[in-house]
Amino acid sequence: MNEILKKISENYWLHIDATDLVVGRLAAEISKILRGKNNCNYTPNKLGENFVVITNAKKIKFTGSKMQNKQYFRHTGYPGGIKSKTPEQLLQTKPEQILKLAVKRMLPGGPLAKKQLTKLKIYPTESHPHKSQNLKNFDFGKLNRKNKTNN
Repeated sequence: MNEILKKISENYWLHIDATDLVVGRLAAEISKILRGKNNCNYTPNKLGENFVVITNAKKIKFTGSKMQNKQYFRHTGYPGGIKSKTPEQLLQTKPEQILKLAVKRMLPGGPLAKKQLTKLKIYPTESHPHKSQNLKNFDFGKLNRKNKTNN
């Protein structure tokens, strides 16, 4: 019995290629994986064992006109110090930040969510340093036709 539970609870690394994938749908699935909801021994107050590696974050897509109209806000801490950027501007400077913010906002708030977010590794290009972790490829685009844009 212990061997079965050990196999189920064994941590694994997933690799997702984000080329032409929709941000919100991908972030929802990643947050489920990071929380451990895809495992049969899910516990809400425990840290999930799974790691997620995302490559090609530069090629991620939004549906509709969100690329130009959506705003990401931050505040400097000074009066009148609110700053905003569109996803187009963010893709040029920090493309991995778009997906990280989407996943962060789908996780519940608190210290556990911060630990779960550390198990998310996002890279703007195809190269990543996690080749030795025996990554399992997860083709998110094939799960549903709406997960991938045709642009």
